[in-house]
This record gives sequence, C-alpha cells and structure tokens, in this order.
Amino acid sequence: MGVLTEIIPPDYPTYFFFEKGDWIDYLAFVLVVAGLAVTAWLIQRYNWAVILFFLVAPILLTIFWWPYSTEGTTTAGWFPVVKHYSALIGSLSLVALQLFPKLRKNYWYLCLPPILLAVNILEAVVRDFQCFWVEGADPNQGGMINWGGSWNIMNGIAGILNLLAISGWVGIFVAKGKSRAIIWPDLTLAWIVAYDLWNFAFVYNCISDHAWYSGLALLASCTIPVMFRFARGSWIQYRAYTLTLWTAFALTFPTFTNGTIFEHRSSHNPTALFLVSFASLVVNAGVIVWHVYRIKRYQRNPFTQEVYAGTKESEELARLWSEPKGREQKGMERKVRKVL
Repeated sequence: MGVLTEIIPPDYPTYFFFEKGDWIDYLAFVLVVAGLAVTAWLIQRYNWAVILFFLVAPILLTIFWWPYSTEGTTTAGWFPVVKHYSALIGSLSLVALQLFPKLRKNYWYLCLPPILLAVNILEAVVRDFQCFWVEGADPNQGGMINWGGSWNIMNGIAGILNLLAISGWVGIFVAKGKSRAIIWPDLTLAWIVAYDLWNFAFVYNCISDHAWYSGLALLASCTIPVMFRFARGSWIQYRAYTLTLWTAFALTFPTFTNGTIFEHRSSHNPTALFLVSFASLVVNAGVIVWHVYRIKRYQRNPFTQEVYAGTKESEELARLWSEPKGREQKGMERKVRKVL
C-alpha cells in the first residue's frame, strides 16, 4: 500500500519505458500527434472549427454518448470527465480573448487562464497522491494496472512547484495577423519543459498504460508546434486545445488506448517510474529557484507584472508578434495596481 517491495513484471516484451509493440502503434502515435496539432491550428484560426469542435460536438456527445461510453473501461472514473470539461472551459476562455478585444485589458479576465491552468495541474496532483496507495488493478479506473510508490509523492510535489512558477498573465496578448495566436511570454521554454516532464510523469504514474498517447503523443502535439515560428509563444493555446480534443476523443473511443491493436502499454518498470518522477522534481525545483531569484533580483510582482519581461525570449516574442509593449504595457501594470 504505497510501500510496494516488488512490482509484478508484465507478460509482454518491453523496452525500458514501454512495451516493444508493433509498427502500427508507432504509426498511430505519429497520426495522433499530427491530428491534434493540425486541428488545434485550425481552431486557432477559424471560427467554424471553434463551433464544430468546442460547441456542437461536446454538446451532442455530452447528451447522447459520454454518459454511457466509458463504463467498464480503463477510461472510467472522475478524472477523465473533470479533465475534459476543465480543458474545454479553458479553451473557450482563450477563444473569447480572440473574439472580444475588451477582455484583453480586463485584469480579472486575464486571471482566468492561470487559474484554469492551476486547477488543471491540481487535479493531477491530487490524483498522483491518490495513486500512491494503488497496487496493481485500480478498481476506480476499470482495472487499469498502476503501481504506487515514492514516484507519486515526488511528482505531486513537482506539480505544486510548477504551479507556483506560473506568472505574468498581465502580459498575455493576441498576436496581430491571421493566426490570432494567444501569446503568454512568461510561460518560458524552461517552464514548458518542466511542465512537460511533470505531466508525462503524472500520466506514466497514474494512467500508465495510456501514457504512450495521453502522455507522449499529447505533449508532443502542443510542444513541437511552438518550436517553430508559426506557433512560437502560443503554447497555452495549443496545450488547451489539444488537451480538450484528446480528452473528448478518449471519452468517445475509450478502448483506443487500451484494448485495441493500437494499445501500447507501459513497461511497469519501477526504475523507469522512479527516474521519470525524479527528473520531474529536479527540473521543476530548478525552475522555481530561478523564478524566485528573478522575482527578488528584479523586484517583480508575479501577480501584477511579467517576471521575465526584458529577457531575450520575451523580447523575441514581442518582435515576432508585434506586441504593443512599452507605454501600453506599463499602463496595464498601473491599472492592475489600482485594482489590487
């Protein structure tokens, strides 16, 4: 019970992190990454895609399919449902920023993205701590195999550290041009890497046999695009949109990741479990130390200012997306201080 001495090895051939699998698993991985990224790109740019994927489909599926679709599967339980609707609310809040310019200057509305991101992280932290007590088949997830251990505690702490490093939402802006990209400069590349490590460790710990798709593929679909110019700085949008799309897909086709020819299961290797969460904890500890250093060194208030304003990464985003910095941004910060 959380102090497991031996994990029962799986009865299928494995590599260090996952089973060896078949070629079709790897093809499916590529298709999932590409499908999520391209669909998120469409939603970012076109209102018809917003209506189809974030309004029509969720309403119809909520009424006619999702209440019955996951029973008896490894996608059952409270977590997938809460995850989907919280991601959907977050996605719609970002769409509203694109459509209604007045919201971009409303401090309290700009608080929504960090609040929803924090809630998303907290949901997973609670689940990580909860899974510390699971050994083998988890009755709350349709019998999915999970093995609790010190990795759950390490990664739960890492998630809290990642949450505490969220800042600079007053600097969120919508890029000029057709992309309508939502840019959040304070979500730096270092923070994104730390988040990805933490989130993969969470999925690997708590929904182990779904981690190939719900962990690696899903994270790749939102992180790979922001490495390129067309999506740089808009990670929050790609993350929210791909998460919403994937959780909807998982609720609609709950056996895709576990029970079909596409499944690609975890190796259930205790060393792998430990190392992934240990790396998550170390990297997130490093990010929060640097974050606190910048707050102290430059006297920045993370609730009313951008902690990373003036860095090369932040300035590059401003140049790339033609952000109206300077006088307008300082005016926003003065307005925020008056509100608070």
